[in-house]
Amino acid sequence: MIANSNGNGHTNGNGRFVVEDNENLSFSVNRKVFVSDDVLEAEHRAIFDTCWIYVGHASELKQPNDFRTRNVAGRPMIFCRDRQGNVRALINSCRHRGALVCREREGNARQFYCIYHGWSYNTDGTLKGIPGDEAYPPGFDKQAKGLVPVPRLEHYKDFYFASFDKNAPDLATYLAGAKDYIDLVVDQSPSGRMEIISGVQEYDIKANWKLLVENSVDDYHLVTTHSTWLNYMRNSGVNITPAKGHMLPTKGFGKDLGNGHLTTDNPNYRGRPVAKWISVYGEEAKADIDAIRKELVERLGEARAARVADTNRNLCIFPNLVINDGSSVTVRNFFPVAPGHMKVIAWAMGPVEETEAQRARRLHAFLTFYGPGGFATPDDVAALELAQQGFAAWREVPWSDLSRGMGSSQEQLATDEGHLRVFWRKWSELVEARQ
Repeated sequence: MIANSNGNGHTNGNGRFVVEDNENLSFSVNRKVFVSDDVLEAEHRAIFDTCWIYVGHASELKQPNDFRTRNVAGRPMIFCRDRQGNVRALINSCRHRGALVCREREGNARQFYCIYHGWSYNTDGTLKGIPGDEAYPPGFDKQAKGLVPVPRLEHYKDFYFASFDKNAPDLATYLAGAKDYIDLVVDQSPSGRMEIISGVQEYDIKANWKLLVENSVDDYHLVTTHSTWLNYMRNSGVNITPAKGHMLPTKGFGKDLGNGHLTTDNPNYRGRPVAKWISVYGEEAKADIDAIRKELVERLGEARAARVADTNRNLCIFPNLVINDGSSVTVRNFFPVAPGHMKVIAWAMGPVEETEAQRARRLHAFLTFYGPGGFATPDDVAALELAQQGFAAWREVPWSDLSRGMGSSQEQLATDEGHLRVFWRKWSELVEARQ
């Protein structure tokens, strides 16, 4: 439930953080949600303990016994493929005294071994061995002492998610309309097989995690925050500077996909590798790009091929996964460390069939725009950290305004904030309704 406002910025004493006033066409978020330890703890319990949280992609585990270690919803986890080839997500904590049993970042292992007392585990999580196990009492059940799996692990098109709520709806139901946009990503591969490209970006942002959700689908900031990139595109022969005003000359929209998921849906203005944007990639790539487009049309038909090749989208799967599908495909996951600190991890993704030249163009686009040293990411990090610094005055300036586009009789533009409000309504439903 979202509180109603009396129109002057107060919450009628009900203490709610998200205030939607449809009569006066205003939508406000109290800035305390970006700085409060109590709010962050409530988010852990109401969101990260109940929703489906992204774990990884099947392509990261190509062989039996491959593993990746990562943090998922605040838990240390082993994302692995056991010796039979089954994908698993195991809590990375020894059943004896709690130490991590897998300390490497990634690799291939026939067992996981705890350096504290030597307990060892198979890659399916079963307990393999205990030094001096004869000292344990007769009723000690070794079979019950395996690594703990996540309560729920499911995937959609090889994107794996975990839920710590045994009663959560199935993943396909949870994803709702987001599945259609994942399909647009997967359709880029002739075989329907996308893969995470080797290498990863990791960085910290001194800002609240929810700001990156907002920023990832906020086209309103593009012209001011990313003016350097716009100049780069213009110098490459692609002029997307607005003719007048502050908006991009596109007809992109923000979409509500259900269950708190949202996306932008735009005509191409980032330079996806099709012939229309050949100046970005060079004339030597034209024949190759034409062949990619021809394959899409032959396989998917004109309409679907145009949908895949001529539009781009920033898909946010609630709460903390963003798939940027533009000039490259970026899978970006982030999680809170503290109210004003998040960790970000991002991967490039592409079709398994790509040639070396095609992969090089993809990675160039990935690094040029989304890389930590690219045109977009440093600008975004700076903007979010400045916002977080401004929130130090949340008592004196308590509300952020997200009313852009309210009252419009037209579909919400990507430069409006209707899709940002989708996130905040779901956040309020989970966090505030339980308090």
